[in-house]
Amino acid sequence: MRRGGLAALLMILSCWGAAAQENGPSRIEAQLAKPPHSLRIASFNINLARGEPGKTIAALRSGTDAQALAVAEIIQRVRPDILFVNELDFDPEGTALALFADLLRRGQNGALGIDYPHELSAPVNTGSPSGLDLDRNGKTYGPGDAFGWGLFEGQFGMAVLSTAPLSLSHSFQHLRMAEAPWVQWPKNADGSAFYSEEAASLLRLSSKSHWIVETAGLSLLLSHPTPPVFDGPEDRNGVRNAAEIGLWTALLEGEALRDDAGALVRLPEDARPVVMGDLNADPLDGDGRQEAIAALLAHPLLQDPLPRSEGAALAATLQGGVNAEQLAPPDHDTADWKDSGKHAAGNLRVDYVLPAASEKVLGSGVFWPTQEDPLFRLVGEGKPVISSDHRLVWVDIAID
Repeated sequence: MRRGGLAALLMILSCWGAAAQENGPSRIEAQLAKPPHSLRIASFNINLARGEPGKTIAALRSGTDAQALAVAEIIQRVRPDILFVNELDFDPEGTALALFADLLRRGQNGALGIDYPHELSAPVNTGSPSGLDLDRNGKTYGPGDAFGWGLFEGQFGMAVLSTAPLSLSHSFQHLRMAEAPWVQWPKNADGSAFYSEEAASLLRLSSKSHWIVETAGLSLLLSHPTPPVFDGPEDRNGVRNAAEIGLWTALLEGEALRDDAGALVRLPEDARPVVMGDLNADPLDGDGRQEAIAALLAHPLLQDPLPRSEGAALAATLQGGVNAEQLAPPDHDTADWKDSGKHAAGNLRVDYVLPAASEKVLGSGVFWPTQEDPLFRLVGEGKPVISSDHRLVWVDIAID
């Protein structure tokens, strides 16, 4: 049994108690001290997407949305220099992103505000009508028939905030799955193709988008693949999740891919890549096609700092359910999901910051305080969601 047992729980509580006495009331705050001459890079699914256009803007504009305020305080406590966020609804005017950046400048509960003079976002595939019957329900409209599942265009958007200038060098929003030789197509139970020929020729690979963003001498490889669930026995979402993760592996392997501007793109040999985002895949647990994330984590051009938290380990033990049967070390988990009953996924590692193998990593972590920590109020116990059902992940690398 991976995560159960009274002995394990007592050991965790004992270790935490000793550490708390030594380092003060907030154990995780003590761990957040940033090393000198370092750059802190973070990925955070902030869970601020809403079910209707404009609702994210309204929540941020109000200045009183409890979830948004908790998200902001987490970021202010961690204080990354470069921050990639998932699930901030995109609007062409950039209003939601500007309001979010403004919220971060206003300190919360004693945390200092943080200013990101550079911010970047771009269109995504979610909610973009395909005119195709992608979910095979006999209709050619609705969220399941968009190029990326979404109730409206821009839902579950992505954005980058940075203390250094940002440049979107390449976007692969429109890259088709048919152009990706690593894709394993979904099939019906009888072995026939799930997608029609027309759908297979036009379906986009990315459920949101894939970006290469240049900042501070780094090439950020940014994406938010679809969850590998909410489908049928054909596993179309599992296939797509693996294909989306595989795009970065293909680029790291030297594959040339056509970007949205029509250019054939290869990753430069001297690039300093950092793969970031909620990849919706755990290398050992969950419903994804684990070979895709395993291949990315093991790629020789990258390193996995294995960020961890005491809070994740304790949560898995206390929450039980499917967590007790999982294989991966629980202290690496980054998402707190349903632990029992239908569609239970438990707590999984799905959020990543993977620097180049050549970088000197000075520290890393997951913002998941233990229940005894004063900052536990920012994450809670899964339901209701206080800030996000994901945790912020950070990595510190040395500045040359």
